Amino acid sequence: MTNDYDIVIIGGSLVGRFAALSATQLRAKVALVEPTVNGKLYLANALYGFVYHQAFSHISDLARQFDETFFKGVRISCGNNEQKCQISVDTSQALLYSDGIISKIQEQHSPAILAAQGVDVIVGDGQFQPSPTLTFVVNDRQLRARTYLLATGSRPKIPDIEGLQKIGFLTIPDVWQSLNRPAAPKQWAIFGGVPQSIEIAQTLAHLNYDVTLIVAGKNILPQIDFEISQLLCSQLEAEGVRIVTQAPVTQVRRIENKKWLQVGDKAIETDEIVVVTAQQPNIESLNLAAVDVKWDCDRLLVNDKLQTTNRRIWACGDVIGGYEIANIARYEARVAIQNALFFSKQKVNYQQIPWGIFTHPTVAQVGLTEAQAKRQYNRDKIIVLRQYFKSIASAQIQDETTGLCKLITLDRGEILGASILGAKAMEFIHVIALAIAQKITVTHLARIAPLYPSFSEILEQTALSWNQHKLNSDLAWQDFLESFFHFRRNWNL
Repeated sequence: MTNDYDIVIIGGSLVGRFAALSATQLRAKVALVEPTVNGKLYLANALYGFVYHQAFSHISDLARQFDETFFKGVRISCGNNEQKCQISVDTSQALLYSDGIISKIQEQHSPAILAAQGVDVIVGDGQFQPSPTLTFVVNDRQLRARTYLLATGSRPKIPDIEGLQKIGFLTIPDVWQSLNRPAAPKQWAIFGGVPQSIEIAQTLAHLNYDVTLIVAGKNILPQIDFEISQLLCSQLEAEGVRIVTQAPVTQVRRIENKKWLQVGDKAIETDEIVVVTAQQPNIESLNLAAVDVKWDCDRLLVNDKLQTTNRRIWACGDVIGGYEIANIARYEARVAIQNALFFSKQKVNYQQIPWGIFTHPTVAQVGLTEAQAKRQYNRDKIIVLRQYFKSIASAQIQDETTGLCKLITLDRGEILGASILGAKAMEFIHVIALAIAQKITVTHLARIAPLYPSFSEILEQTALSWNQHKLNSDLAWQDFLESFFHFRRNWNL
């Protein structure tokens, strides 16, 4: 029996559509199955939370910066009278702005665009059928392919907390719409521990709401460098976010018109609860057990080639676990497509893929953190280079002096990782990612000569501190340099 397609992609996420386009560019015959939620394409629901956060964050940052400028002495003249300008965010306009962005993104990744590129787009919910041969059945149609790719995305995993379901809560897409209510919540309690919870907490604080971020672990985000995490935590607290760590929520109750949370030995009053915790894959309706695809509660099980326990089925994106980070999902899609179509042996290597958090200032990270490097290598071989943003001209000019750049290296100069908290961090973390991928040493990184003034100077200055570190630690080299320059001075005479 011949196959209808080279690959069938079960989508519902942006990475699914990205994978479909990538496969057609390789001249593969591709079908993309797009599931629906309440009659709408699942992608529409997935986009709302991300775009709304970015739009509100951008608008609130502009308002905050305008306020700061005013208080530093710049006053706005209105007619003949100077007056203080009250900055506020028009929620309805912000939502319209966000809806416009979502519309453009959907248009760029629409079924019509995909079809024009050669993708057979099929809308509907389906499931795998194991016999007489492996197929995916949707709308009573059997889709036969040599390989299949799961890119169905994920949804929030709701914690089992007494009273939570009864009292009610919001997830990410609901937050921004709730701000447009006639009586929007003033107090917010966010169950956190992922990048999105931190981003939402800070943005709501910038919009002058009362925010409490609750994290069950010791750090607000354990996957980032501890020092960077502490700086970010201090930044959030300075902006008014109350942070509660190592105190799980055990109970939720309603008393009069308020919601109350029992958090450790504390009772916290709030108007609204937002659950932004771990994700769980959207796989329940796919009949995976019948085709020997295994999973645990939080992710599909895949090998380092992104192949599931069924050798003909592959997976990418947050359906296989991890944070919802678009560039990592796209990287996984490229690896999975290559392996599924060409019997390639490409393996994922997350050490060279950067990721970040859209806070203010932003956080960007690639490779190993300091703690990870010291666990993996001999601690005596690890050299940590630090440089603060206040040392660079652009940071002073733009009043973005809060920040730290850390490079983690071996004593022979190999770069193992970088963690950055600071303005534009996401724009130049790629330089470090390229250096790690191409095994460019820190001494070469110190020679890049960035534009002046620019925030990328922080990379040069951090790398240059390598020379000072080596000089301080190598007595023989110090003796050589002293002898050399002594000889030169005498020779010149």
